Amino acid sequence: MTSTIRRPAWVTAAARPDQPDARLLLREYMTEMVVRYHRRPALPGEVDEALAESPSDDLTDPTGLLLLAHHGADLAGCAGLRWWPEWAELTRVFIRPAHRGAGGGGALLAAVEQRARTAGADRIRLDTRNDLVEARALYARHGYVEIPAYSQGPYAEHWFEKRLRRGVDGRLRLR
Repeated sequence: MTSTIRRPAWVTAAARPDQPDARLLLREYMTEMVVRYHRRPALPGEVDEALAESPSDDLTDPTGLLLLAHHGADLAGCAGLRWWPEWAELTRVFIRPAHRGAGGGGALLAAVEQRARTAGADRIRLDTRNDLVEARALYARHGYVEIPAYSQGPYAEHWFEKRLRRGVDGRLRLR
C-alpha cells in the first residue's frame, strides 16, 4: 500500500490594498525590498518611507488589482497588476519565506496572467532590480523575456514581458 502525501493547495483571491492581510503582506514585501537593497536591516522609518514613496493604493479597481495567496490556511503571498491600455504591469510579487520553494510564485503568476487575459491585456510587463536574482529566474522560468526599458525609476534595472494572444474563439491565451 502506498501513501499519498497531500500538499496544501495555493488559492488566490482579490483584496483591497487597505485590508489588514494586504497591508501586512505589502509591508513584509517592502521590508524585504529595503533590506535587500541596502544589504542591512531596515532603519527606523525606512519601510514607512518606502511605502509612501511607492504606494500600492492603485492596486484596486479600476486602476489595478491585488491578489493575496494562501498556502493551505496560511496567508503566504501577494502579487499586483496595474492596468495600462492593452497591457498590464506586474508588481509586488512576494512569497513569505516559510512558503518559498512550494510553487507559490508560479501559482501567483498563473493567477495574475488569467486576470490579465480576462481584462483584455495583450501582455504583462514588469521591471525589477539586479539584486532580485530569484525573481528574475522565476519570471524566465514562466515565459517572461527580457525587453528594452519601458519605464524609468531608481530601482528599474531589468524589464520583462510575457505576451498574451487571442485564441480562435477570440479569448486571450498565453503564447
